[in-house]
Amino acid sequence: MQTVFSTDQVHARERFDYWHSVACKRIVEHDTVPADRLNFGASIEVGGLGNLELVQFQNSPMRVRHTPAHSARTRSDELFVCYQVSGSVFMAQNASEVTLSAGTLTLIDPLLPYECRFLDGSKTLVVKVPRLELRARFGRNRELVARLVRPVRVDDSLTLTLTAMLPSLAAKMAPVTEEMVGNHAVDLIALSIARTLDGTVCVSSSKAILLARIRAAIEARLTDSKLHVQDVADAVGISVRYANELLSAQDTSIKQLALTRRLARCRYALEDPDQAHRTVSEIAYGWGFSDLTHFGRKFKAAYGVTPSEYQALARRARLGGD
Repeated sequence: MQTVFSTDQVHARERFDYWHSVACKRIVEHDTVPADRLNFGASIEVGGLGNLELVQFQNSPMRVRHTPAHSARTRSDELFVCYQVSGSVFMAQNASEVTLSAGTLTLIDPLLPYECRFLDGSKTLVVKVPRLELRARFGRNRELVARLVRPVRVDDSLTLTLTAMLPSLAAKMAPVTEEMVGNHAVDLIALSIARTLDGTVCVSSSKAILLARIRAAIEARLTDSKLHVQDVADAVGISVRYANELLSAQDTSIKQLALTRRLARCRYALEDPDQAHRTVSEIAYGWGFSDLTHFGRKFKAAYGVTPSEYQALARRARLGGD
């Protein structure tokens, strides 16, 4: 993580205004009222992990409003997963209210107005997740914002633990590893957020959880070259027709999602320096493809080059060649 702002290097009279301009740029546009302007202190760190953008900040007590006017000007293709590192913050959005204490998280949509009240000692991590990535996991559901994820279940504890680790992992791993860890983090976050609707909007919650189970069932069977759509449906306990109906909201199906994930796994392997000794055919067969011609055609359609060309390009990039 890189520190992009700290009030330690700014004159006391200018600290808050300078911080506000940086925060609007790095996080989202908003209005802020500090509890004590003359003694205001804050810092902002940024980083990335795969396709996730990380912004971690700590600040003196203040109130924040992301108004309807701000929302109307926002052009965001991301949702904000807010994890509280220390201290506490009150957040309200879409008629829901939540108080984050250390070790809990919630979801905020920057396309909607919201309000926050940061208390003394607050340190917050914002994970900016591509909107389509979360929508693919729990659909379009505004009821999921400003709901509290706490370490009640073991899997929620895993979600929170991994989220807390993301800043320490940024820029520490190979790109392929970062992307895989980021994908797993989004899977866990989406499942934990979806479960917060239990007992309130059960239909939406159950569909979101089924989507997560379908994705998990597919992911667990990618290496099986004989995988059939019925195997996935049976593992989840629903019909193939219903599974595909759920996935159709994300413009995919069991068959298409399995193909997409297999291609992604092969792409990871082809660019991974630790797997540079493996042949294209070994990688393809290892991830469930049984026809190399079919694999090559689908890979090129997805990524614009053949698997062999992709592997060569990745090798050249590692060596610093043109």
